[in-house]
Amino acid sequence: MTDGLSNWLSERRIDGLLSRNSEAPILSFEFVPPRTDAMEQRLWHCIRRLAPLAPRFVSVTYGAGGTTQAGTLSTVLRLKWETDLIPAAHLTCVGANREDVDDLARCYRDAGVNHIVALRGDPPAGYSPRPGGYAYASDLVAGLRRIADFDISVAAYPETHPTASSPNADLDNLKRKLDAGATRAITQYFFDNEIYLRFLDRCLAAGITAPIIPGIMPVSNYEQIVRFSAVCGVTVPAWLRHLFDGTTKNPELRRIIASMVAVEQIRTLQTYGMNEFHVSTLNRSDLTYAIVHILGVRPTQTNASRNVTDFLEATEVPDDRDTPTDFNPTEGTQEGAPPFMLRTLFG
Repeated sequence: MTDGLSNWLSERRIDGLLSRNSEAPILSFEFVPPRTDAMEQRLWHCIRRLAPLAPRFVSVTYGAGGTTQAGTLSTVLRLKWETDLIPAAHLTCVGANREDVDDLARCYRDAGVNHIVALRGDPPAGYSPRPGGYAYASDLVAGLRRIADFDISVAAYPETHPTASSPNADLDNLKRKLDAGATRAITQYFFDNEIYLRFLDRCLAAGITAPIIPGIMPVSNYEQIVRFSAVCGVTVPAWLRHLFDGTTKNPELRRIIASMVAVEQIRTLQTYGMNEFHVSTLNRSDLTYAIVHILGVRPTQTNASRNVTDFLEATEVPDDRDTPTDFNPTEGTQEGAPPFMLRTLFG
C-alpha cells in the first residue's frame, strides 16, 4: 500500500500548516505545448525557472483529438534531450488508429521517454470508437504495457466523471485502468479537500491501493475557472468566491490570493498524510514558483537546472503578467488546454 493511503488510514498528521518544520512536498509540474513562437518562448522560460526546483517529473499535455501531437512530441523530446528533467508525455486514443497510437508510443520508448499519461481523450459529438482502436483509457494502458515497461499515469475524478452513469461506475473504470497496468492516478482539480479525502475512502473500500496524486490548479483567472468548473462538474466553494470578490482590477492581489489558496490546500492535505502533488503551471513560472517557495521547496544545483540554464541563457524573459494565457478554459476542446480541466472529459 502506498505511503499516502497508509498515512490516511493510520491518521498520521503533520502539525502546523505553515510551520517551518513542515515537510516540503514532492511536486511534479504540468506544461502546455505552445502554439505560437511567443508561447514557446514563455514555455521554455517557465521550464528554465522551475527546473532547479527538481520536480519528480514534468508532464506535457495533449490537445483534444491529438491537435497538439506535434507540439507535445517536440516539447517532450526536447525536455529529454536537452535537460535532465523527467518528461511525461500525455497520450490519448480517441479517434485514432491503434497503429498510430502504438507508433507514437514506440517513438517515445525509442527516445528513452518512459512516463506516459494515458487518457482516452475528448470525444467529438457523435463519436464511436474506431474498429480495432483503443476504445477506453484502460485499453490504451494495456496496449502501452505490450509495447514497453512504461511508467503509466491515468486520470481520477474525485467528483465523478460527468459522463459516468454513477460514482461507483466511475470508480470501477478507475480500477480497470489501474488493473490494466497503470502505476498511479492523478486527479482532476478540486478545491474542497473533503471531497478528495472522501474519494480516497471510496478508493480504499474498492481495493484501490495505487497512489492517487492530487491535481492542483492555481486560480490564475477566477472567472474562467468558475465558468469551466460549471461545465466539468467541479465544485467552486463559496469561500473561494468571497476571496476573489472585488479583485477584478487588482491582478497583484489576485496572485497573492491564488498562491495562498494553493498553499493552504496542499498544507491541509499534508496534515492528512498526503505528500505528493501535481501542479498545473499554465506555462507561467511566477505563481508556481511562489507557491513552491512557500511550501519549502528550494532550488538545487542539479544537472537539470544547469543544462536548462545553459541552453536558454540567451532567451529573452517574457513577463508573465503582460501575456495572455495559452488557452481559454471555457472552451472544453481548446487545443493545449491543461488536463486538470479537460481531464473531466477523458475516460
